[in-house]
Amino acid sequence: MPLHPEFRDTPSPTLDDAGKAPKDSVVLSAYCTMDLVDKDPDEDDPWNLPELQDTGLKWSELDAKGKVMWVLTSIVRFILLVGFLYMFVCSLDVLSSAFQLVGGKAAGDIFQDNAVLSNPVAGLVIGVLVTVLVQSSSTSSSIVVSMVSSGLLEVQSAVPVIMGANIGTSVTNTIVAMMQAGDRNEFRRAFAGATVHDFFNWLSVLILLPLEAATGVLYKLTKIVIDSFNIQGGDNAPDLLNVITDPLTSAIIELDKTVISDIATGDPAARNKSLIKIWCKTEKITTLLNITVPSAANCTIGIPCWVEGNKTWTQINVTETINLERCNHIFAYANLPDLAVGLILLALSLLILCTCLILIVKLLNSMLKGQVAVVIKKVLNTDFPFPFGWVTGYIAILVGAGMTFIVQSSSVFTSAITPLVGIGVISLERAYPLTLGSNIGTTTTAILAAMAAPGETLANSLQIALCHFFFNIAGILLWYPIPFTRIPIRLARALGNRTANYRWFAAIYLLLCFFLMPLTILGLSLAGWQALVGVAVPIVVLAIFIIIVNLMQTRCPRYLPSRLRNWDFLPRPLHSMAPWDGVVMSGMAFCGTRCCCCCKCCQKTEDEEKGGKERKKSQEMYDNPALTRDDEPLEAPKETVKATQL
Repeated sequence: MPLHPEFRDTPSPTLDDAGKAPKDSVVLSAYCTMDLVDKDPDEDDPWNLPELQDTGLKWSELDAKGKVMWVLTSIVRFILLVGFLYMFVCSLDVLSSAFQLVGGKAAGDIFQDNAVLSNPVAGLVIGVLVTVLVQSSSTSSSIVVSMVSSGLLEVQSAVPVIMGANIGTSVTNTIVAMMQAGDRNEFRRAFAGATVHDFFNWLSVLILLPLEAATGVLYKLTKIVIDSFNIQGGDNAPDLLNVITDPLTSAIIELDKTVISDIATGDPAARNKSLIKIWCKTEKITTLLNITVPSAANCTIGIPCWVEGNKTWTQINVTETINLERCNHIFAYANLPDLAVGLILLALSLLILCTCLILIVKLLNSMLKGQVAVVIKKVLNTDFPFPFGWVTGYIAILVGAGMTFIVQSSSVFTSAITPLVGIGVISLERAYPLTLGSNIGTTTTAILAAMAAPGETLANSLQIALCHFFFNIAGILLWYPIPFTRIPIRLARALGNRTANYRWFAAIYLLLCFFLMPLTILGLSLAGWQALVGVAVPIVVLAIFIIIVNLMQTRCPRYLPSRLRNWDFLPRPLHSMAPWDGVVMSGMAFCGTRCCCCCKCCQKTEDEEKGGKERKKSQEMYDNPALTRDDEPLEAPKETVKATQL
């Protein structure tokens, strides 16, 4: 072990014949050895990606049998990886269906209150809540398009809802990141990689929502685009990933998503319908039916109208739906309510999701060894040579947009790269532009889907999709081109550090940002703008004051009053999470002794790990002669004593 620079040239104390150090001998400082023990090079910066060493044998060193076994093992691992990834994507699809069964009708009811949607802040949080409930920004966007097309909602009022949908869709990869809480550093990186998406969306909304409410810039810009081009309806958006996943997911559950839109547009008959699709093949037959009307003035122009006796007759079109073929999914014949089926699928999909994620991470860890791992990591995280290093991030944005366009879901793409960030294959700085590209990719799919809309709804559908697109473009221009403005990375890193130390805080963050805060704002919006402003303004002012004081405490504390140079004057629970951590740990200990043994096992493992480190430190401290007291004899090494006797 190398010596500390302070005493590298200091002579060691000489021993007398009795094995004792002289009174005037120099005793080395104890803290130096403690520094050497504490300084673990692997723990200097937990954000450093783990080194992927080439531990395997080179191809030239393998014999014929070894080469065959290596090829077969690699093929089997690749097939397993593809299979687990397929099940992972399918479980995300089933999870979305489960959330729609549990909260889909509630989402339709939320959208039905048009007076609340006219408030931009309320529209934003409604977009967040509905997207979290249905686990799909595409579904919430399609509901908005339906309301705009039916005249229930104006495009300008729909823009904040689209912004909220952009925030709500990032909850999926945050849930996926929580599945890696077993390893502290993996969880640190994975949670930061997931929440960098959240911070980008929230920061973009903080800037663009007030700007949109004051000027209507996104509405006016998209209106100019729509009016400038003679846009014609086209084919449906390419259905690439669903072609592969539909055979499995359709065998589990199929939903009639028009029910949610019908509830949102005010159809009273839709409230009694089930979201579970029972008949997959139907046929609509329209016939003319003779009816009586009070007088000829009630007849529709262009429709036959005649008088027979004392009655006036006319004709109306009556559409009748004939059920031809029943669906074959496992719940088609189950006489269960939507809530029960949704809860069953929710538990099943979460179980499969967690299992597949754990297996994918372990499989990637086993595959990412040797020269292949080193090459993959170098390709993903290396910038272009100077002076073109800045181009790398923009290429990553294009890659993220292209991959999201292929899989047709930003949730799937960001949830897939989150484990890679956790295990250290992709750095947080590289995951950030990939996530930004994913935001753009999901809007291009929506634009193509809008262009396939009927002629009467084409303009409104396309304008809403373009609002989503330009919102993400504006967010990228705000938070990416200049390195100083990449604040989401710094915020995600700080949150990753916090959740790594207090892993229970991840669940608090999830509930606070995606449920409690939107619900609170929605409740205040329902109470009126006076209540919203009266509560929100003091909270915002207090938050700004705390942020400014924190920045000054770290950079220029001399300009602050002595009392504000730290937060020690506040009660400890208000400036430290340690007291809260004690409460949570006590609750988990109670749960471990009363409910299950999982918490106990985890706690035991951590205690053993900490105990091992302490024993290592104490052993090194014990072996160091510099830490002995002055009145204790320093034992000379046996070789030195023998040499003295000779």
